[in-house]
Amino acid sequence: MSIGAITRLSTDRLHQLESLLISNKLPADDCVDRADCFYGMFDNDRLVAAGGLETVGSYALLRSVVVHPRYRGRGLARVMSEFLLQQARSQNIAAVYLLTETAAAYFEKLGFSHVKRTQVPAEIANTRQFSSLCPDSASCLMTDLSTG
Repeated sequence: MSIGAITRLSTDRLHQLESLLISNKLPADDCVDRADCFYGMFDNDRLVAAGGLETVGSYALLRSVVVHPRYRGRGLARVMSEFLLQQARSQNIAAVYLLTETAAAYFEKLGFSHVKRTQVPAEIANTRQFSSLCPDSASCLMTDLSTG
């Protein structure tokens, strides 16, 4: 198995993204609408890891970092997350937010901290992912990129 470099997902690959998200119980309803924000890693022609960075104003929402179960334990989620955070830094994003029901401890290890949903900037709170796709029970985390 040879996993390729991270690439922006083309529209003809969105069905693979949707399938990977749904099979991992993650929201997939707006993938087509937000196709421009998703990246993936492939083993030959199979999407094995993905994630998105939805930029709104000077903030971004880290979206749907997911790894196919057979490819877990290889550091792919970390590689994808670090890539997306680097993308945010290169766009001079001040802070990156995320919602998760299962991976809060993982993202804390990457420098994210818990915040109340009421403390999230309006630009993030008004995204479809934040306002309607992720349940209210999801933990909200953020990392401040403006300090270094």
